[in-house]
Amino acid sequence: MRALGRLLGLVWPLRWPLLGAVVLGAATVGSGVGLMAASAWLLATAALHPSIADLQVAIVGVRFFGVARGTLRYAERLLSHSVTLRLLARIRVWLFRRLEPLVPARTGGLHSGDLLTRIVGDVESLEGFTVRTLGPALVVLPVAVGVGVFLLRYGRELALAAAGTIAGSALALAVAGWLLGGRTGPALSVARSRLATAAVELVQGLADLTAAGRTDEAVAAVTEAGGSVTRARFARAVAEAGLDGATILAAGGAVWLAGRIGVSLAGAGAVDGVGLAVILLAVMAAFEAVEALPSAGERLQEQRAAMERIVAIVDAEPGVRDPGRPEPLPSRAPEGCPVVRVEGVRFSYPGGARPALDGLDIELGEGERVALVGPSGAGKSTVIALLLRLWDGWEGRIEVMGGDVRRCLQGDVRRRFAVLEQGTHLFNATVRENLALADPTVGEDALWAALELAGVAEDVRAMPDGLDTWIGEQGLTLSGGQRRRLAIARTALLDRPVLLLDEPTAGLDRATEAAVLDALDRLARGRTSLTVTHRLVEMERHGRILVMDRGRIVEQGSHPDLLKMNGVYAALHTAQQTLLE
Repeated sequence: MRALGRLLGLVWPLRWPLLGAVVLGAATVGSGVGLMAASAWLLATAALHPSIADLQVAIVGVRFFGVARGTLRYAERLLSHSVTLRLLARIRVWLFRRLEPLVPARTGGLHSGDLLTRIVGDVESLEGFTVRTLGPALVVLPVAVGVGVFLLRYGRELALAAAGTIAGSALALAVAGWLLGGRTGPALSVARSRLATAAVELVQGLADLTAAGRTDEAVAAVTEAGGSVTRARFARAVAEAGLDGATILAAGGAVWLAGRIGVSLAGAGAVDGVGLAVILLAVMAAFEAVEALPSAGERLQEQRAAMERIVAIVDAEPGVRDPGRPEPLPSRAPEGCPVVRVEGVRFSYPGGARPALDGLDIELGEGERVALVGPSGAGKSTVIALLLRLWDGWEGRIEVMGGDVRRCLQGDVRRRFAVLEQGTHLFNATVRENLALADPTVGEDALWAALELAGVAEDVRAMPDGLDTWIGEQGLTLSGGQRRRLAIARTALLDRPVLLLDEPTAGLDRATEAAVLDALDRLARGRTSLTVTHRLVEMERHGRILVMDRGRIVEQGSHPDLLKMNGVYAALHTAQQTLLE
C-alpha cells in the first residue's frame, strides 16, 4: 500500500483537474439517467394518447439529455486524458531524477531488460490510474447519491434501496476485482519482465549465440517467457469475464429490487405505471457508473505491483550523495597545485574478493599527458569511475582543481572532465544531433572544426545528407573507426580542462588506431589528459606512464625508462609485441 500512497502523492498536484473530470463523469452518467428516465416517461405516457402539449417537456428533456450526455462525455475524456498525460510526464520526470544518482552503484545488479521493463512498461501500466481506476471509483458516490435524491419523490425506502444497491454493488465488485487482480496483476508484471529480459538477451547476444550454435535455446527461453505472458493474460481475461458476469447480475438484482419496491408502492397507489417505468430505467442507467469498478479494482492490483517495482529502484540509497553545504570548485587549479591528486585511495566493489584500489597515489599536473596502464583487473577503469564520482565508500582523498571532491557537488566535479569511453554511446539520430549532445547551442562552424580535429570531416561531407545523415542505432551505418572518431569530435566540443580517455583505441585495426591516436594528440593539446589503456602502442606520445597492478602504482616514468627497469611494464610490452608480430 505504500507504493499506492506514493502514486497518490504524484497525483495530488493534479487534484483540481482530476476533480473536474470526476464532476464531468458524474454529470455524464447523470445525463444518461436523465435520458433513460425522460425516455421512459415519454414512451409510457405516449401510450396513453395524451395531448401532444403534455409531452413537449419530455421531448425537450430527451433532446437535452441526449446532447448533454455526448458533450459531457467528450469534455470528461478530454480533461481526464489531459490529467493522465500530465501524470505520466510527472512520473517519468520523477523516476529519472531519482534514477540518475543510482547509476551505476545501485543499478548494476539489475538486468537491462528488467530495468527497461520498469522504466517503460511499468510506467505505462500506470497510464490508466486516473482515467480508468481512480476516476470511476470517485464517480460512483455522487451518482448513487444523485439517483437516491431523484427517487426520493417516490418514497424514502425506494431511494435508500437504490442508492445503497448502487454503492454496495460498486464496493463489492471493486473488492472482488481487487482480490482477483491480486493473483493476475503481479503475475502479469513479472511475466512481462521475464519476457523483456529474455528478448534483450536474445537480441544483444544474437551474433555470439549464432556463432556458438545456441540460438535455439535462446529462442526457446523467449518462447517460454512469452507463454508465461499469454497464460497471465488468459487468467486475467477469465477473471474479467467473471467480473463482467457479476456486474450484469448486480445490475439485474438492483433493478429487481427497485421493481419489487416500486410494485409495492404502485399497489399502495403511491406510484403509477409511468412512474414504475421511470424507476426501473433510472436504476438500470445508473449502473453505468458501476460497470468500470470491477476492472478498476483488478487494474489497481497491476498498478500497485508496477509502482512497487518502480519504488524498489528509486528508494535505493544513492551510491553518491552531495554534501549538505557544498564548497565551490575552481574551474582551474591554483598555482602550483596539481589538476588531479589521488592520495592513499582504497576502494572495494560490493562483494569484491579483494580491493579494486589499494592505497593508490596519482598526481596530474597542468597540461600533463599521462597514461595509466596495467594488466586486466588492475583497477584502471575504477580510477576514472571515482574521479567522476560514480562510486562512494572509498578511503583516502581525491582532489580536482585543488578541491576535495567529497565537499563539492557531483555535477561541478564532472564538469571539469571531458570523457571518451571505450563504449561511447551513439544515438539513433543524425551526426549533428549526436555531436550537439556535448553542447546543444554549438554552431555549424564549431561542428565542422571538431570533425576536422577528429579526422572524420571528409567522411561526413561524403555522406548523403552531411551533418544531417542518420547514423542508425549505435552508429550502425558507420565503421568502427568512424564511430570512434565521431566520439572524439563530440568530446572535443566539451570545453573541459581535463581529458579522461578509457581504452580509446580498443578494437581498432593498426591503421585506424594510428589515425585515432593522431586525433587524440590534437584533442589533448592544451589540456591535462589521463589515458587508461591496456594496449601499449606508441606510448612515446605520453610524457609519463603509470603502471598499475593490484590497485596501486608499481612503476612510473617515460616509455624508455620503464623498458630499462625490466619490470611489469617491460613484461607487458614484450608480451604484446610478441602477439603483434
